[in-house]
Amino acid sequence: MSAAMLPPFWVLIPAAGVGSRMRADRPKQYLELAGKTILEHSLACFLEHPQLRGLVVSLAGDDPYWPTLACAGDPRIERAAGGRERADSVLGGLQRLTELGAEERDWVLVHDAARPNLARDDLDRLLAELAGDPVGGLLAVPARDTLKRAGADGRVRETVDRAPIWQAYTPQMFRLGQLYRALSDALVAGVAVTDEASAIEWAGLAPRLIEGRADNLKVTRPEDLDWVRRHWARKD
Repeated sequence: MSAAMLPPFWVLIPAAGVGSRMRADRPKQYLELAGKTILEHSLACFLEHPQLRGLVVSLAGDDPYWPTLACAGDPRIERAAGGRERADSVLGGLQRLTELGAEERDWVLVHDAARPNLARDDLDRLLAELAGDPVGGLLAVPARDTLKRAGADGRVRETVDRAPIWQAYTPQMFRLGQLYRALSDALVAGVAVTDEASAIEWAGLAPRLIEGRADNLKVTRPEDLDWVRRHWARKD
């Protein structure tokens, strides 16, 4: 499917987290990677797409790094107030998208601020596969390694069948109104929401899994950043 035939979409990047596991002097999304910040690389795949309608980044109110980035002046990018948890940041971003003209039935892609290696082919596949889907879905990767369930003593209780297990990646693609209601209701109910799909699941719906590339890695620990640097160096 050509890019012109793919559905138009909005993008929301929750980027208010501090990333304490990186043990760095700044939030992980602002660490350097190939001459730019991780966040800039995470935005790039969307900014290059002709079907992008607009992009919102949810940031901490005292974020001193964002204004220093060249992309902060891009007219397609708007800032929203981030929250304490990811779900709060996403809700704030959805509200900002509504202010910008996004409607309830519009597709919104939520992507991790520290997932810099999204391939254009994966993005286009997600858009094409979910264009007419009644729920939406997410990029994901089938579990490859043997899985173990541990007991409280740290010993293996059982080996888990990995066949139905997938790792959830981003972007995650849902209708704006449906996602907003699911997140709001889940938070009111005190449900732990770890990603957007989990809120949609809690609302009684079944997001579709779209298989993507395993190298669409989220940078969480120092070794993740080292891996991306080595991976990109090999491609060069």
